Amino acid sequence: MRLEKCWFCSSTVYPEHGIQFVRNDAKVNLYFPICRSKCHKNFKMKRNPRKVKWTKAYRPVYGKDMTQDSTFEFERKPNRPERYDRNLAKNVLKAIPKIEKIRVTREERHHKNRMKGKKEKIQKEAAKELEQGISLVKAPLAQKIKVSVSQRQSEDNDAMED
Repeated sequence: MRLEKCWFCSSTVYPEHGIQFVRNDAKVNLYFPICRSKCHKNFKMKRNPRKVKWTKAYRPVYGKDMTQDSTFEFERKPNRPERYDRNLAKNVLKAIPKIEKIRVTREERHHKNRMKGKKEKIQKEAAKELEQGISLVKAPLAQKIKVSVSQRQSEDNDAMED
């Protein structure tokens, strides 16, 4: 059973599912497995999968996923068979937890760097939305009257709240 990857979104296309789009220029090796009608329509519209947010190709291009990490090389299987060596296998089994720990810390660091300015951005957006919709929050008469609170009164209120 051969599983294909969708040309557009990179999801798995199981046998007898999806569409095989074959070009008509007599080149045998140029066919495009497509998983569903959503991908087929985007493919016919000649959209670039790297610019469509829901595809897997979008994520590494825009820094959403880690792309270059040496721990990914560890899992890749070579196509050629290798001779079995007991010492090598033992060392590899010892290295797997260490490599997994390294990968987890790198992913956490990547996520932390991505979310660095997120809190300030959310606060700015909330302040902007509040400023635009202030008429919904305040009564129309209250907007005209400015209330000034002295520093001492505000300190007393803070003390009472604690």
